Order: sequence, then structure tokens, then C-alpha cells
Amino acid sequence: MSTNQPDTQLSAAGPPPETSPDDDAPRPARRRRPFSLGRGAAHALTYLLLLAGAVVTLAPLLLPLMTALKTNRQYVADGPLALPDPLTLENFRALFGEEGDFIVPLAVTLQMVVVLVVGQLVSSILAAYAFATLEFRGRELLFWCYLATLMVPAVVTIIPLYTMMTLADLKNTFAGLVVPFVLGSPYAVFLLRQNFRSMPRELLDAATLDGAGVLRRLWSVVLPMNRPIVVTLLLITVVTQWNSFLWPSIIAPRPEWHVLTTATSAMQTQYDDRIVLVMAAAVVAMTPLIVLFLIFQRHITRAIGVGAVR
Repeated sequence: MSTNQPDTQLSAAGPPPETSPDDDAPRPARRRRPFSLGRGAAHALTYLLLLAGAVVTLAPLLLPLMTALKTNRQYVADGPLALPDPLTLENFRALFGEEGDFIVPLAVTLQMVVVLVVGQLVSSILAAYAFATLEFRGRELLFWCYLATLMVPAVVTIIPLYTMMTLADLKNTFAGLVVPFVLGSPYAVFLLRQNFRSMPRELLDAATLDGAGVLRRLWSVVLPMNRPIVVTLLLITVVTQWNSFLWPSIIAPRPEWHVLTTATSAMQTQYDDRIVLVMAAAVVAMTPLIVLFLIFQRHITRAIGVGAVR
């Protein structure tokens, strides 16, 4: 009886648990999770970086405005970073009065920009449409030869253009300001051509079957589908011509043909002891561009999205 009792107990308890040779091996240490910020801290850091970028971007725009709203005495006493106290519009009155006579440069600049924008857009759209949709011999060779002119620096063409305009007796005239640049630019033609070519060819074929001619297809089909890129190109052209300085300063040095950039530069030399008046001129020069961007920013965003999808 005593000899069978251990066997009975073992059978009741069941077989001993199996052991594996890996039980005694050291277990690997747990990997530490990489350090990560919490969601709130990450959002705070993101907004902090965006705020820093906004300050860096807006500071060059706000500093001239703050300076233009000060009196010359306060600017000399407190420096450029002090807030205007009190606010004054006397600098803007002087700018458009007999002292500054800023109306003439503003009018000349507006006329120049309107003529150049209309001329460049019309010619660029027509040229890009021809390169994108019309079939003619030598089309690709002509396009790439025209596009190769982008490799030529603009400064290189200043002397030949000046010689041509002088021989044509167009120096110190409005025609001298606009004639060399009134036709389309290679960049604009290339940008529009690439967007026109990405359109479905079936749309143009359907318009042709409906009896639409070449110009009707351009006006009714191509331009409405590419409106964001056309508006973006319009803004680029306006900004480029509005900020033009080198060519107007060379071809039209007389005060009656000064544009905003050359007038502001001349004012900086003339009123070097009244920087507040120069800053008022800078504010007047940049305000239309800011307003234009705020009006058409939706089209710019849409053009970027369309370009990314295409």
C-alpha cells in the first residue's frame, strides 16, 4: 500500500510540466520607446514656428508703415522700432503735395503696368495656344529655340535695347518704357503651353464638331478651364512690372517719366534726412500689390492645386 501511494498521487496531480532549454536563457531587454511630444506640445510648437515665420515675413512690411505714421522728430528721437505716438498722416499729405509730387510716378506706373499686362497676356495666350494645339511644320523646334532665350540674362540685353530705343528716338518716352516688353515672355508661354497640353483632347474635338473655330475654342473651352493659371500669370506679370527698376531708370531718367521705383530711389537721395517721407513712398508702392494678392489668393491656391494634380 505504501509503495503504490506515490504513484497514485503523481497520477492524480498529472504529469510534471515540460521544461524547455530556453527557460533559463536571459530574456532580451525591452526596447525603450522613442521620445515623443504630446499632442498639445506638438501643436504648440507648430504654432510657435508659424508665428515666428509670420513675424519674419511681416516685419519688412510693418516697419515702413510704422515709420511712415511717425513725425520726423519722433523717428530721430525714438528710433524706427518705437510705435507711432501720435499717429500722423502728414507724410502722405506731403508725398502727394507739391513737396513730393508722387502723383505723376503713380500714374506712369499704372499706365505702364496696364499696357504691359494686356500685351503680354494676349500675346502669351495666343502663342501658347498655337504651340499646344495647332499642327504646323517646325513647331517643336521653334518653341524650344524661343524657350532657350530664358538662358540669356536680362542684363545682357539692356545695352542692345537701349541702343535700339535711342536710335528710334524713344528715350524719355512712354513708348520706350513699354515697347521692348509688350509681347509675351518665354516663361509665360511655356507655363501656359504646358497647361493647355494637359487638357483632354476630346473637349477640343467636341467643340470642333459643334462648329467652333480656332479662336472660339480658345475663348470658350481653353481659357475657362485654365482660369486659375491665367490669373496667377497675371499677378506675376503685375508684380514684375510694378517693381521694374533697372530699365525705367536707364531709358526714362527724366522726372516726368519716373515710375514708383525710380521716384522712390530719387526721393531717398533728395530727402536723406527725412526717412519718414521715403517710407511713406514705400508704403504707397507696396499697398496695391498686397491688396491684389488678397483679392486673388484663392485663384493662386487653386492654380497650385491644379498644377500638382496635373
